[in-house]
Formats: sequence, C-alpha cells, structure tokens
Amino acid sequence: MEERFKDWKFPKVKEGELTKWNWMVQNKEGLKLGRNTDIGAFTYINAKKGIIIEENVQIGSHCSIYSVSTIDNKQGKVVLKKNCRIGSHSVVMPGVTVGENSLIGALSLVTKDIPDNVVAVGAPAKVIKKLN
Repeated sequence: MEERFKDWKFPKVKEGELTKWNWMVQNKEGLKLGRNTDIGAFTYINAKKGIIIEENVQIGSHCSIYSVSTIDNKQGKVVLKKNCRIGSHSVVMPGVTVGENSLIGALSLVTKDIPDNVVAVGAPAKVIKKLN
C-alpha cells in the first residue's frame, strides 16, 4: 500500500457540499466508495442512479461523473473499477464502466464502457493502448 494511504479514512460527505478536499456529491445515498480512493478538487459526482468507485481509484481534479444526464436523458449506474485512473477535466457519462487498472487521459469524454487494462483518451474516449 502506498504511504499516502497509510492513514486513509472514509471522507465525510454531506449532500451537495464540498468535502474538505473540495469535491462534491449530489444524491450521496447512491455513492459507494471503496478504500484508498483519491478524488481531486472540484470534481462533481451525481450519484442519483448509482455510482460505485472501487478501491484504489484515482480521479483527477475538475472531473464530472454523471449517473443522469439532462441533456440527452441518459441514466444509469457508473462503475469505476479497482485501480482505474481518471485524468483531470474528464467527464464520465451515465451507464459507463471503466475497467480495472485502466487509465482515462485528461480532458476525455467517456461515453461507453472501457475494458480492463487499457489507456483511453479523447472525446469520445477511445482505447489507444493495452497495458501489461
């Protein structure tokens, strides 16, 4: 385990308010958060239809993770699997699963499932590399 997670504790999340690390959750009852997660400042999470963030997930600053979208009326649970990383300023849309150990590049728009052990980038995000 990384040294920075030695004293990790589940964050106190209040509905619609910034945490002490300056990220926010709406519909917090729909959020399931794994241990040793790292969520960057100014990230917004809307968990109305469910968001599961598994262990050791890293989410960069200024990301948005939506389980509902009022623009196209899509909705669905979002799953960020173990050890995946979401680059800063990325958006994850409803109904998407990001696979275990996968990396989403900064400024990406994730509209479809991303498999395990890959790098995906762009808008929309596309797999560009497999990881060993």
